[in-house]
Amino acid sequence: MGLLSDHRILVTGILTDDSLAFGIAQRALEEGATLAISGAGRGTSITRRTVRKLGDVGKIIELDVTDPAQIAAAVDEVAERFGRLDGLVHAIGYAPPSCLGSGMFTAPFEDVATAMHISMYSLAALVGAFRPLLQKSEALGGASVIALDFDGTRAYPHYDWMGVMKAGLESLGRYLAREVGPDKIRVNMLAAGPIRTIAAKSIPSFSMFEDIWAERAPLGWDVHDSSAVADAAVAMLSPLLRATSASVIHVDGGAYHMG
Repeated sequence: MGLLSDHRILVTGILTDDSLAFGIAQRALEEGATLAISGAGRGTSITRRTVRKLGDVGKIIELDVTDPAQIAAAVDEVAERFGRLDGLVHAIGYAPPSCLGSGMFTAPFEDVATAMHISMYSLAALVGAFRPLLQKSEALGGASVIALDFDGTRAYPHYDWMGVMKAGLESLGRYLAREVGPDKIRVNMLAAGPIRTIAAKSIPSFSMFEDIWAERAPLGWDVHDSSAVADAAVAMLSPLLRATSASVIHVDGGAYHMG
């Protein structure tokens, strides 16, 4: 039996096979999970092609987190498929170009609001909507929600407003954990070190992140290898971490804790 046998898990945010969400989905399947995969907007067709590499995971669920009707429809579809939900992986983030690489005084509020809606508020929207299904989890210790994070405690060059969103995501995760904990739902953030994904390409001077990690991580860090992140996510989704909630789990070679 795998760590996630009999677990029903929704994975969001898969676009290409280099995405962290894809790696997590792949490892979850290897550990016995049954998955539902969502896609958003014009990217849904790309998601559909990418997940074929995972085998038969059923129809891709269209889930635009800015559209309450699509969120409600996604809940209905997952309920029809599974009847419950044991895990939810929030791997959703987006900021308009003005929010990255131009400092803090360039982006208009409308762009900042878009980044906040998609990258931060969406976690609350999904946990709230799927809460009735998460409450029905049959997993030991209850359901697990993971939000993919990138250290929100420091100001990194060129990360700008997305750094603010990650700080907000970490705070939001703690408040959600407090609220849904009595339902046996745990909420944790997985703060990965920098990985070369399609999302990373939107960050100006991404190579600077690589340099920072190469210098600071005592265990070293390979920006082309996300397997450690996927393994950590499996542990977080499994009953192994059933007493851990409201936490930021750093999978970054140890860089976060270095001076």
